[in-house]
Amino acid sequence: MKSMRLLFHWNLRLPAYVRLWVLPVLFWGMTTGCSVKNMAVDRLADALAEGGSTFNSDDDPELVKAAIPFSLKLMETLLAETPRHKGLLYATASGFTQYSYAFVQQEADELEEVDLAASFAMRDRAKRLYLRARDYGLRGLEVAHPDFEAALWDNPIEAVGVTKAADVPLLYWTAASWGLAISMAKDDPYLIGDQPIVEALIDRALLLDESYEQGAIHTFLITYEMTRVGGAGDPADRARQHFRRALDLAGGRQASPYVALAEAVSIPQQNKLEFQRLLKQAIAINADDYPGWRLVNLITQRRARWLLDHADDLFLE
Repeated sequence: MKSMRLLFHWNLRLPAYVRLWVLPVLFWGMTTGCSVKNMAVDRLADALAEGGSTFNSDDDPELVKAAIPFSLKLMETLLAETPRHKGLLYATASGFTQYSYAFVQQEADELEEVDLAASFAMRDRAKRLYLRARDYGLRGLEVAHPDFEAALWDNPIEAVGVTKAADVPLLYWTAASWGLAISMAKDDPYLIGDQPIVEALIDRALLLDESYEQGAIHTFLITYEMTRVGGAGDPADRARQHFRRALDLAGGRQASPYVALAEAVSIPQQNKLEFQRLLKQAIAINADDYPGWRLVNLITQRRARWLLDHADDLFLE
């Protein structure tokens, strides 16, 4: 009876979309054979892998911030039981990336002016979370393509040639997490040396499905083009091309392209008027008009407001 009470208590801490049926599934798995237990774990893994829309439509970022770590640890626990569950590996890679970017990295930026040591510590944590996400992404690609990771380290461009359109989510989140980790580790030459791998992954994703998540790849590339090694032409021009395409694919539903261009291009070019205009356009989007993007837009708009508040620190008069 004590173990059942503990199980019920644990069940109450789960996200609502899982809690409704996770306890019966776990109970069923504990009281039957090994194969049935594995089936129960697989069912729960499937639910977690497909449950991101619950968070995406939430209107309370602080509530999501508090809930996500438990969900991520639950995913890791399930991966210990079913290590080759491709959907769960994708969800874990994307989940750690988004959590680190939205809540850890942003907090590090906000701390910088009041507590530099705490900001550095938070940036290091963000980097470690990004690398954890990268590793899950690589594992997911390895499930679909055995020996993929070894081939990637040997010849990135040749290695990604085996991937298909179905691999684009993992290609994107692996590249995004890896690239963000590099941006957090400018003093780590070994990690910076991985940049050609990031380029191979994201360029392959763009080739296979440029419209993924309504332009997410193009939004990533707005920032990335400014640091790409050996790209043709002016990096700012390339970034602006991705910005225009991201806007087309998003149909005005996303704040992220505006903030990406403001940070990646307007600041280096010291174009304060453009910077302010872009951020105000991001803030003007009504997050409630697009429930599937509500959480992302609210988080992005928070960063846009923070950037506007610090415009005087970013631009020389």
